Amino acid sequence: MQNFKFQTDLAVADTIPASWYTDPNMLAREKTAIFNKTWQFAASLDQLRFPGNYVAVDVMGTPVVVTRDANGQLRAFYNICRHRAGVVARGAGNRKSFQCQYHGWLYGLDGCLRTTPEFEGVQNFRKEDFGLMPIRVETWGPFAFVNMDNNAPPLLEVLGKIPEETAQFNFDGMRKMKRMDYYVNANWKIYIDNYLEGYHVPIAHPGLFKELDYEQYRVDTYRYYSSQYAPIRPVRTEDAAGRVYTALQGDDKAFYYWIFPNFMLNIYLGMLQINIIVPISHDRTLTIFEWYFSDPGTPDTWNNLQSSIDFSDEIQKEDIELCEDVWRNMQTGVYSQGRYCVKRENGVHHFHSLLAEALG
Repeated sequence: MQNFKFQTDLAVADTIPASWYTDPNMLAREKTAIFNKTWQFAASLDQLRFPGNYVAVDVMGTPVVVTRDANGQLRAFYNICRHRAGVVARGAGNRKSFQCQYHGWLYGLDGCLRTTPEFEGVQNFRKEDFGLMPIRVETWGPFAFVNMDNNAPPLLEVLGKIPEETAQFNFDGMRKMKRMDYYVNANWKIYIDNYLEGYHVPIAHPGLFKELDYEQYRVDTYRYYSSQYAPIRPVRTEDAAGRVYTALQGDDKAFYYWIFPNFMLNIYLGMLQINIIVPISHDRTLTIFEWYFSDPGTPDTWNNLQSSIDFSDEIQKEDIELCEDVWRNMQTGVYSQGRYCVKRENGVHHFHSLLAEALG
């Protein structure tokens, strides 16, 4: 990694070097220093409502199973058998135990090893020492998060004021209604950079620019997250037909949060949207969009959801083109570092400060 000292003063700071994006060795370091030490989205709680429910997921390349045990306690484990590293759960569903798909070792939903077929004669072996390895799991809203670092701060500490600011929303009963996956041929940090500033909106997103009161657009930064204030322009009769957010009026509010390092939370029009940014390799990124809704039955709210998904898809395609352009240009060796726009890019600077802190 290029020798670089991050400058905390936004007005004089240089951006992080291009090598932080283009060096193939950076991702391994980021997984160890960042992703394995932060709260990562694992599953929606609507999949884990009842005792016996489980979800087997991949969290940044690590196999994890999240389950609700017979007593209703939420648990998470590495989805790795203690015998020879087989898989103990696949997919999602409801069951009373986990069984290794390789040699049949059986575990309870509490992680305890129950049976080991044909293991007679093995000496100095205690089942109590070979349970599934637990992972920290905590919840907020309709989500379950896991953290592989036992020393990391609690989830609610990381979330700061987000639970308080969104307390007006009733997350109970929210269900995942839609998922869309996008693949971006660019480093994951380029995508995060793009999300954290509205500086590009007037040029790159004409449809979104028409919706937003851009002059009031701002990003507020906190210890582990940032929030975006992006008020919607008042809808006038003459342009209402071309507007998407005509329903967002009066006391309705929209909330947009980014939580370090790779989770976005967007709340508007009675729905909740999340984005999970998953680096597949140093040069390819998966962006997962999921929409949650508590009342999909009424025509108006359902139409709002569909309009939001279509509009989001349009913006996402515009952003992908921007990110892939930046990625290609960074690899030429012509660009090394840039400067931050003080008025518009404090969110990007904040992200880079957290990167520098985590990477030392």
